[in-house]
Amino acid sequence: MSTAPLSGFFLTSLSPSQSSLQKLSLRTSSTVACLPSSSSSSSSSSSSSRSVPTLIRNEPVFAAPAPIIAPYWSEEMGSDAYEEAIEALKKLLIEKEELKTVAAAKVEQITAALQTGTSSDKKAFDPVENIKQGFIKFKKEKYETNPALYGELAKGQSPKYMVFACSDSRVCPSHVLDFQPGDAFVVRNIANMVPPFDKVKYGGVGAAIEYAVLHLKVENIVVIGHSACGGIKGLMSFPLDGNNSTDFIEDWVKICLPAKSKVISELGDSAFEDQCGRCEREAVNVSLANLLTYPFVREGLVKGTLALKGGYYDFIKGAFELWGLEFGLSETSSVKDVATILHWKL
Repeated sequence: MSTAPLSGFFLTSLSPSQSSLQKLSLRTSSTVACLPSSSSSSSSSSSSSRSVPTLIRNEPVFAAPAPIIAPYWSEEMGSDAYEEAIEALKKLLIEKEELKTVAAAKVEQITAALQTGTSSDKKAFDPVENIKQGFIKFKKEKYETNPALYGELAKGQSPKYMVFACSDSRVCPSHVLDFQPGDAFVVRNIANMVPPFDKVKYGGVGAAIEYAVLHLKVENIVVIGHSACGGIKGLMSFPLDGNNSTDFIEDWVKICLPAKSKVISELGDSAFEDQCGRCEREAVNVSLANLLTYPFVREGLVKGTLALKGGYYDFIKGAFELWGLEFGLSETSSVKDVATILHWKL
């Protein structure tokens, strides 16, 4: 057997005797035949008592010994190596017409791999290495180039915004709105929902709002919805009749059930996708109304130290909408006395 490298690939040819052994191994029976070893006389003598394996058909599969062509990929190889290998195989076709079938198949295989830019033998995704390289890039390009900012952040934080955003991996608010470290105190959850004041059931969200308003003194609370939201799709599709199929999700999205009811009443004959798109915005307004159930939020609105805003990010169209709620509240105002919506599209 001989092996010759070919630009990162290896062509291995079998000798005629080895090719014969390969042919003999083709059987219709599921029994594996143990072929005799040329280096063992005892094996040679015992083989005479065994039945001789037969070919699938009584003629050679190929007219000449066929090479085994096994592409080998390394990270250093690029499209040039692929193209060189293809050219070498084409040359082989010209020189050895009898190899046309197998070589042509390999040309097609390599071309497909080149077009997709992938290989089954590529190095697998390494989550730890990915995090490591991400931090190295952040430290080099941001942390070390802005020592004044990170020096101030070491002393404490004073964000201007509290942001409620969805946990969806496509809608990071710091990325979408170019928030810098220290700009926004962020809470992310399924469908960017704000539950009503409840010390027992929603203590985690309540603690975040209390800390942001009373201790960090944020000036704006922004609730941001987004397109193609899975949480809103669940809200619109779950029966929500008490027979839950999930442990947490259905009970959570019911926070914005009023938004679903409004959409169904106004767009009951519309396509489901249109209903979801409308509900993605209406759920933001329900969350803004729920914020009014927190006494310290109402107090901030009355004093003029706090503002509430709704937002909607459409990552399909690359658009962002922002709206605000203007209140004429007094300390005795009802939570239901909600307000004028001012709507801006960016």
